[in-house]
Amino acid sequence: MSAERHVVFGGGQIGPRLARALVERGHEVRMVRRSGGAPAGVELQLGDAGDPAFATSACAGAAAVYHCMNPAYSAKAWAGELPRLADALIAGAGRAGARLVVLDNLYMLGRPGGRVLDEDSPVAPVSKKGEIRARVAARYFDAHRRGDCRVVVGRASDFYGPGGTGTNFGDAFWPGALKKGAGPFLPNPDTPHTYHFTADVAEALAALGTAPDDVTGGWWVLPAAPAESSRALVARFAAALGRPLALKGMPMPLLRTVSLFVPILRELAEMSYQWEEPFVTDDRRFRERFGEVQVTPLDAGARATAEWAVRHYGS
Repeated sequence: MSAERHVVFGGGQIGPRLARALVERGHEVRMVRRSGGAPAGVELQLGDAGDPAFATSACAGAAAVYHCMNPAYSAKAWAGELPRLADALIAGAGRAGARLVVLDNLYMLGRPGGRVLDEDSPVAPVSKKGEIRARVAARYFDAHRRGDCRVVVGRASDFYGPGGTGTNFGDAFWPGALKKGAGPFLPNPDTPHTYHFTADVAEALAALGTAPDDVTGGWWVLPAAPAESSRALVARFAAALGRPLALKGMPMPLLRTVSLFVPILRELAEMSYQWEEPFVTDDRRFRERFGEVQVTPLDAGARATAEWAVRHYGS
């Protein structure tokens, strides 16, 4: 039997890892991105995924299409780009008869209110970016109900791990942490918070893309190691490096004031609620459906992250 074609849109934090995971499963893999390269053994196609004609061409012959793209971190960019990407990929995957696997976050669920976050959590956004994510998610599920495209969504909390340049433990944190022993961290570092390891997210998306069709039509909490505080995760980074690491924070009132003048801080400030109380996911349903799930232990994930940071940012 010939290998299935799987098409991965996005070359950022997850797309290349997902492409490699699919190659390891024996599939023919095409990566689609605006610029850059692709992992060994992966076909590369460059173009604008929001162009319906290009997306349809890129999806041709696919058994599964994966949406791992994320525009610039701003509500304005998301409001314009996310619906455009959704419509193009729904059309492209639908024309190919392919399953559409969408990587999403938890912004549309709002405040946990003392509860764990799972597939029964209500859609109740408390941020502009959460409202946008909720509207776009409804677009995907409406398309599935209409029969336009078979859709499944995997949702994760904040990432950490190799390649996570755009995460809280990426470009903003590691240069200062490695040079001065302290990295910026704006949210509350002492509340339990689920962090998803980048390689685990890729493996889980591959599972959603290759499972029987009963997984489609809804969303799944992707598997993660047990939640702990951000400060505890940084202590694991420090142990892996063999030297102390500290978190350099900013009081929330000051952050809100400064964010009036610094756009990216304004975008971050509206999401600070996720660290004001425990923000913990429950991946029980994914584990029950897919059996024994190999999730990277926190010590191993911290070690891999620290080793990548030294290679990427310099010691």
